[in-house]
Amino acid sequence: MGRSLLSHFSILSNISPRSISSILPNRVHLYNCSSRTSVLLQRRIQIGGSFRCLCSVAVSKPSTSENSSSSVKKRIVSGVQPTGSIHLGNYLGAIKNWIELQNTYETLFFIVDLHAITLPYDASQLSKATRDTAAIYLACGVDLSRGSIFVQSHVRAHVELMWLLSSASPIGWLNRMIQFKEKSRKTGDDNVGVALLTYPVLMASDILLYQSDFVPVGEDQKQHLELTRELAERFNYLYGGRKWKQLGGRGGAIFKVPEPLIPPTGARVMSLTDGLSKMSKSAPSDQSRINLLDSKDVIANKIKRCKTDSFPGLEFDNPERPECNNLLSVYQLITYKTKQEVEEECKNMNWGVFKTLLTDALIEHLHPIQVHYAEIMSDATYLDGILAEGASKAETIAEVTINNIYQAMGFLRRQA
Repeated sequence: MGRSLLSHFSILSNISPRSISSILPNRVHLYNCSSRTSVLLQRRIQIGGSFRCLCSVAVSKPSTSENSSSSVKKRIVSGVQPTGSIHLGNYLGAIKNWIELQNTYETLFFIVDLHAITLPYDASQLSKATRDTAAIYLACGVDLSRGSIFVQSHVRAHVELMWLLSSASPIGWLNRMIQFKEKSRKTGDDNVGVALLTYPVLMASDILLYQSDFVPVGEDQKQHLELTRELAERFNYLYGGRKWKQLGGRGGAIFKVPEPLIPPTGARVMSLTDGLSKMSKSAPSDQSRINLLDSKDVIANKIKRCKTDSFPGLEFDNPERPECNNLLSVYQLITYKTKQEVEEECKNMNWGVFKTLLTDALIEHLHPIQVHYAEIMSDATYLDGILAEGASKAETIAEVTINNIYQAMGFLRRQA
């Protein structure tokens, strides 16, 4: 149970992304949500085996508020699996960047506990891991005045939309997902749950439910993001436009078609034992990673024992020195220094001096996070209140999308 939302759905795309900006001159459609304050908070699409021009399909008009104010923020959603243990690679490669996005975008962060059950898991630990992961995100800086954090399963519309979206999801599109192929081979086809095949539809629902403009995504996570875009376009073609309007809806696009927001430098933090492998919770040795909640002594021991080389001095970007580049990059990111500043500071250092420097910097950087995490976990009522308020805010957005979809698909709605 443990990677970011798009990391869990990740794999390089076999399909080139298709821009839709040429037909959306008035809107930007882009793919991809700690202080202890009070808790209040011409486009083409593949249809079957062919391509159909969607030029005749109406595009939803920008709302009055979006036209009248340039201050309206675009929306970002981002989810993470409930590992209960976040490592430095998660933090520097994703979380830290997501937290900084709060300054520019409307942000929705959620713990994707429904995705955590696609493979065998420990049911007795799921609830605890969910709470722990939420607390770590809050400790890392989720600002409740600018964003929300909630648990995926607390908003039932995620599953509801998944089923509705599944009706328009070609099985061939799901069969091509590389992660499904790899994991089903390891597990054996007879033992693979249906959820492993269909979870990309749930991922798409997670994103489309909130009419997301952007989703933070790594370079290795584009295939599932592209699937989400294709499903949104397909659904808009099948049910949107004039068809929806004839059923009493507003017409136009039902879903925004989201775009990837590629994070800045630091998206790939490598293992402490192999500079060519990404830092990962699934690595058998805990020595390969720095966990955010590691004690000072554990951090010092891991850095002391981490793999280095015998070259003189320290330098970035030497392909023969992957460990050196990785450790310098980590130091740069946690000290907020420029690459040039780190190069000048460290170029003549030996490994002993630099490891001490890096250890001290890591301990100093992670200490406030660890203290804040302990405070949050000591008050269960506070954490539960935050998650409940986040779910309530998310439901308000999700309800509008779900009601539009039922209307566009022709369902008889229950009357009050």
